[in-house]
Amino acid sequence: MDKGIEVVKDLLQGKKEEVDVVTSRGKARKERVRGTMDRAREAKLWCILGELEPDHAEEHFLKAWEVSEKKSGRAVRSLGGYYFARGRFADAIDNLQKAVTIQPLLARSWFILGCALVREERWEEARDAFSRCVVLDEEDAESWNNLASVYLRLNSRDHRREGDDDLRPDQSDRNDAVWNNKRLAFRALQQGLKNSYSNWRMWSNYMVVSVDVGELAEACRALGRVVEERSEKDGKESVDIEVFERLISAVTRSSDLDESAEKDTRPSNPNEGLGLYARLDDLFAQIIFPRVADDSRIWKARAQLLTWRTRWSDALEAYNAAYRCDVVTNTQLEVDLQSWKEAVVHVEEYIDVLRNFGPRAAMEQSSGDEQGKKKRGGTWQFQARSVLRTFMGRTRDAFEDEPEWKHLEGVEEELKHL
Repeated sequence: MDKGIEVVKDLLQGKKEEVDVVTSRGKARKERVRGTMDRAREAKLWCILGELEPDHAEEHFLKAWEVSEKKSGRAVRSLGGYYFARGRFADAIDNLQKAVTIQPLLARSWFILGCALVREERWEEARDAFSRCVVLDEEDAESWNNLASVYLRLNSRDHRREGDDDLRPDQSDRNDAVWNNKRLAFRALQQGLKNSYSNWRMWSNYMVVSVDVGELAEACRALGRVVEERSEKDGKESVDIEVFERLISAVTRSSDLDESAEKDTRPSNPNEGLGLYARLDDLFAQIIFPRVADDSRIWKARAQLLTWRTRWSDALEAYNAAYRCDVVTNTQLEVDLQSWKEAVVHVEEYIDVLRNFGPRAAMEQSSGDEQGKKKRGGTWQFQARSVLRTFMGRTRDAFEDEPEWKHLEGVEEELKHL
């Protein structure tokens, strides 16, 4: 480092000269051209010295800008980067705007300028900066992601009516600035993901934006990619339950099931009803359950989907899996009162599920070739009594004196007479 600084200072003082500089100067016939070359060379050397001496970097970069007669793109790029790294974003913007004016084809300058504008919340200018980035380099996934984020910041007031959680935007919203910016953000993320397929954060952004613009099939695909990338490290935290439940709701609120039964037609809309159901069903079977099978909320969402499809036996099995997650595998039931009280609620809920779904599942099994399955599982009454008896036997010693215990005994007595 010290040797490099010494060489640069010798060059600035004229003690040494680069061979290519001497050759170029010799070829330059006009004095004006020679002067321009010398100023550009000196500015470059001051920039190099600024990089070698970070404690005096600002001074050297400013000197480079001065000796170049305010023509050195490198000098203002260096100043912009220097100020950005130190949180002086207004100064960074001022210098980077000069840099992109002098050399408008350098995507990195536009990118840092865009980041500085974001820090200053100058959203329109930031949009323009990142737009230039992706024009210069269509494979710059980070710029596409940032551009999408900026679009979402533009005119970010919420036009959704209070209490309206419908995933499909109102028709009146489709022409306003908010809707258009969300669509642009959606397309920007689509482009970025082409070159950043393993970036789960970008997939997560894409998932949320897809929900906002009603592209629910894409949201389903994005959710799957997030789970694939995160599940090994983060387990059930990789599943965005809120988005997941909203996708389920978009299916179950549709009338596709009745209409398809009447018309015997294939679903035409992949973003609702049977069209989205098929994608969610694959998401469960192919991606989520092979990786995440210990979250009761996921199993309950699965059960809700199967209930809409009138697959009663499968729905009952999903609720049973949810019960195992909440109660059977919970090691705190015998030692923690609050955990036990929560488990009491889960037990009652599961017994209600057996009461409501059991007869339908039995009819479904009797109408198909599932008699063996029925015999193995027994009647729903038997299953309900078994669930309650097992739970009470497991926790009797610890919580028999609690008020909720009397209620459990009442449920047990009721089940005996069914």
